[in-house]
Amino acid sequence: MLAWADTRNGIAQHDSVSHALAVIERLGYESGLYDTFIRTDSNIISKHPLMTDGKPASGGPSLAMADAVFFLGHRDVALDAQQKADLLSFVKEDGKGFVAAHTATTAFESWPEFGEMLGARYDGHPWNTAYGTVINEDPSFPATRHLAPMFSFTDEFYQAKEYSRDQIRVLLRLDVSKMPPNAEVHRTDGDFPLVWAKTYGKGRVFYSALGHAAATWDNPDVYHMYFEALKWSLGLTDADVTPRPLK
Repeated sequence: MLAWADTRNGIAQHDSVSHALAVIERLGYESGLYDTFIRTDSNIISKHPLMTDGKPASGGPSLAMADAVFFLGHRDVALDAQQKADLLSFVKEDGKGFVAAHTATTAFESWPEFGEMLGARYDGHPWNTAYGTVINEDPSFPATRHLAPMFSFTDEFYQAKEYSRDQIRVLLRLDVSKMPPNAEVHRTDGDFPLVWAKTYGKGRVFYSALGHAAATWDNPDVYHMYFEALKWSLGLTDADVTPRPLK
């Protein structure tokens, strides 16, 4: 598992990133299901990584040896054209996993194919660290099976854009009918997905907006969700991710 979080171009960088990566590493270590390589540089996002002088890197983690990527990057991360092609083919053609958290929808705004792979883009957070009600649309999915049909949660709730329920399987959504009015809400259909899964070619992609604060990653419901998502992305469990319309 490559746990990748390049935040160099981030705006309002999140203090939770370090702890989130540590939690992902701990879950793999304690379960024995995967080994984690934590990296905050993007050089390893390549099937043939290079050193800073442009020469081939001598060993170390890369897409050539990984089975999945956990991504918590921020805004436009520096990848060259070959690295972008390698990442897309890693998922789409090689059938590997890609699990992304919170700020991931803000990343690579100038790279359309990344948005297509992830399933949506960031469109602000109308409610910043707010108390809300979350609806579990798919209690059969491994990562949401342990969650109640409806539950209260406090987080920085992201708004999504450039997504279609014809392309993603929404697992959790925010019940906006229970949120206070906010002028920054751009959607008029009340559809506010927070967590979804999808396939991208042969690969498996999972995204969750949950995880703004470091303490959130200590919530058993949250880290169990990410752990089960990683297992699913690795092909250790199966689930139906057929897109469905809003209920």
